[in-house]
Amino acid sequence: MNELLKEVDSLPLIVKVILCIPCLEIFYGICRIVKGVVKNDVLWIVLAVLTVFPGAFFMWILDLIWVLTKGHALLLGEEMLS
Repeated sequence: MNELLKEVDSLPLIVKVILCIPCLEIFYGICRIVKGVVKNDVLWIVLAVLTVFPGAFFMWILDLIWVLTKGHALLLGEEMLS
């Protein structure tokens, strides 16, 4: 699962921006859930689930801004994997 997160982080910028489109934003939410499972952190998983369903309406804006400024989605960057 950690390899999935590394592959998502290594995607080209244009693909990351396309994944910020509101209907496709659920992909980043699923990646946050995967990261919570990898970290074995229940709080992280709960927060990730909240960004998938009720938070999907505003998370796409935050992720778009984060991708354009930092190069990765909110809380999914390479430096966050360790």
